[in-house]
Amino acid sequence: MTTPLDILAAVRAGRTRRLPELLKPLDRDLRRDLLAALKELRGELRAAGWDRWQERDLMSPALLVAGAACQTGAAAAAAWIGGRDMRRGRRLPESALLDVLADRDPKWLGDLAHRLAARPSTAQEDYGLIRALVLRADCPMPTTDGCVEGWAMTSQTFRAPLADGLRGDPHLTAFVPRLFETPEPVAALAWQCEPDDPHHWPTALATLAGEGLLDRAALLDGCTARLLRGGTALQLKPYRTVLEVLRPTEEEDRVRTADWIALTADAPSAVAGYAQQVLARLAAAGHVPAGRLAEMSAAVLFRPEKKLVRAQLVLLGRQLTRDPAAAPELLPVLGEAFGHADTDIQGRALKLAAAHLGQDEDLRAELADRAHLLSPVHRARAVEVLGADAAPEEDTGPYRELLPPPPLPMALAPAPATVAETVELVAAVVNSRTETVEEYERALDGLVRHTHRDRAALAAALRPALADRYWLDPERRHLYTGDLPGLEHVAAAVLDVGPAGPPPQALVSWRSDCHHSDAAVARHARVAEIARAVRTRPLPFLLATPTVSTGTLDPRTLVARLAAYARLGERPAPADFAQSLLRVRRDAAVLPEAAALGTPEGDRLAAWLGERGRPAAVARRTAPAEYHRYGANPDRLVLDTGERATVVAEFPEEYRALGRARTASGRCWDGGDADTLIALLPEDRETLAAWSLTAVTSCALDDERGGTDVLPRLAAAGGPAGPALHLAVATGLGARHAEDRLQAVDALLTLAGRGELDIERLGADLTELVGLRTVKPSRLADSLRTAAATGAHATTWAVLGAVLPALLTGSADPRGTGELLETAAECAEQSGAAAPHPAGLAETATRPGRSRLATQAARLRDALDRNQKALALAAG
Repeated sequence: MTTPLDILAAVRAGRTRRLPELLKPLDRDLRRDLLAALKELRGELRAAGWDRWQERDLMSPALLVAGAACQTGAAAAAAWIGGRDMRRGRRLPESALLDVLADRDPKWLGDLAHRLAARPSTAQEDYGLIRALVLRADCPMPTTDGCVEGWAMTSQTFRAPLADGLRGDPHLTAFVPRLFETPEPVAALAWQCEPDDPHHWPTALATLAGEGLLDRAALLDGCTARLLRGGTALQLKPYRTVLEVLRPTEEEDRVRTADWIALTADAPSAVAGYAQQVLARLAAAGHVPAGRLAEMSAAVLFRPEKKLVRAQLVLLGRQLTRDPAAAPELLPVLGEAFGHADTDIQGRALKLAAAHLGQDEDLRAELADRAHLLSPVHRARAVEVLGADAAPEEDTGPYRELLPPPPLPMALAPAPATVAETVELVAAVVNSRTETVEEYERALDGLVRHTHRDRAALAAALRPALADRYWLDPERRHLYTGDLPGLEHVAAAVLDVGPAGPPPQALVSWRSDCHHSDAAVARHARVAEIARAVRTRPLPFLLATPTVSTGTLDPRTLVARLAAYARLGERPAPADFAQSLLRVRRDAAVLPEAAALGTPEGDRLAAWLGERGRPAAVARRTAPAEYHRYGANPDRLVLDTGERATVVAEFPEEYRALGRARTASGRCWDGGDADTLIALLPEDRETLAAWSLTAVTSCALDDERGGTDVLPRLAAAGGPAGPALHLAVATGLGARHAEDRLQAVDALLTLAGRGELDIERLGADLTELVGLRTVKPSRLADSLRTAAATGAHATTWAVLGAVLPALLTGSADPRGTGELLETAAECAEQSGAAAPHPAGLAETATRPGRSRLATQAARLRDALDRNQKALALAAG
């Protein structure tokens, strides 16, 4: 007779197929006993180390089947089957599960099916089992989101058209409406949504609707409802494609007019464009009243997409031609287009108003009231069309630049005053995925201070707060080799927890040509030094704890700390003192105070505040790119840093790499937190900018992301803002991705707000980068347009004035120059810049035709001329 021990042996051996035969003879009591043993085995596998992965993979399917057979309630069975720890990325053993559950009541099986369907994490992969259970129970099919995903995935086949497989599906009408109701697009529908492909969903759904197997109206309603719920263009593409394949009739479109109007206002551009085309057809057929068309136009003309706005103006023009009596309702919405960023659109709206105004003075006055939104280039024409009321009031006051306030470094709070505060802060930092410089440094200083005062009390409070760390778990402590990061390394020393085996040669065993590894070595060297001091000679406090959030250390604070060390007879720790020198703000006025300490460290600080602490020189050169996403190897600008002799000669070994001469490497492979890196050298942003230029350039030349994250923080850090930082910011302005360009814009505005922006240097850098094709004019235009939108019109114009000559005279790639000229004209108009014409502007402005380049060049020329005249009149 089969016993629970026999079944346990089969489970441990992974004999899943034999289990149904072995389990059938067991009665209720034996199954209850077996379940207790199976739970114990499951717990054993959960706690097993990584070295037993093969054993877990072998047992898990059998354990899942045996446990499901022993459960008496459907809820418990669903929880057991849904356990992630027994799946291990494998398919569910459906046949064995159905076999061991074959004797259950149909109602019980239906309850289990619905409970499995209600589990969001596993319902999709369990769909095959759920379907089989529903068939045996003869109950309704659950249509949860996971089941919809599973049904759609299993329905997909490429052996025959998708419609052929769906025709005989008994659950077709239950699942299809749910395709349009899930929070995220059903994966199979999103992946396979090309029109006219018989293996994809749009064609299949349209085919079945044409055959009467699906309700066509329900499909149309489902698609439009899902589009109205919103999402990205990629998320909404499947539903738009289904609509396109269904080809709604004029009547079907007409009854959904309100939906199309709503979509033109808020949907992504592609969806809004589709809705706009539908409404254009309805308007041509006379099915869109003037009031509804005005409602639609007010929303569309407010959108930034030029293509949509131009199409709407065309639609308005055609409707006004068909029905001139609609002018009082339709023309007022043109005021929205008067304020559009594109001056060409402004001109089209004004032309449309001129063509259809007639003699309606009330309407003329209403539009004249919005004419102040027009660019100065259109104001003369506006007065002709709309009358003298369209002339804006003259602003006779001087232009004021509106720069965003630069971020101010925040003073760090003092170290935690009590053991309880220290433990709370340490636990928060250790358990956080991200840590700030302030949190890390205050927690580190708190550990050091309270170890010095009463290590036993600190250890007693710290142990329970870190009880979940593996190196405090007796069963896992053998994994600890002494290579804990940051605070944990020091906390382990406080708790007197040592490595199970031989300690590593260094806390950082990997090295690369990238500066991040050298920075990590230096940072960990200080941590290791503090941990050793905790065990042997606790320090009273740390010297290098910053005084502000950027990582900078006030020089007088450091003098006071060194004086306190001298009074206590303490000797500074080498790495901590080295880090304090790298962080201290170099202020020559404090040099005498440091020298007056009369200690070796005071003398070193005095020398550092003088010439010996001067940052390394940065050399600029052109080098071929080692990698480029298009296969070519264009030249790029790189920065090499010279030697910082004092660091190489006098600092601990782990810090010396930070002072050695460094040739720019081809790529920056090792990531790192920007704030942590800057806190290492917070007063040497030129060196950090030189090291970071490789990653920033990769964001411009290649398809890399995130390399510009360091730029705003560098702009807010200390030390000179010299050629390296300006070149890094200039390169970032041409990054491929908008979010990376935004970081460079933030850095640009921070430098301007702090009065540190060298316009001539930045302009020269951008000219060279555009010439090397590292920076594309179209991307630069987007960056500078963003900068101008903050109110920095004069700053943006000054940068553009330095870049435009190379683009207008043919010494650089002219593509995108029209966009740059548009931004330049806007800035010149807003700031009242009265500068001479950039070289090549006059020739470009007189080119024949109506190209954007010529139009915007003429606009800039006229703006500069008007400003010159206004300046001359003001001068008398």
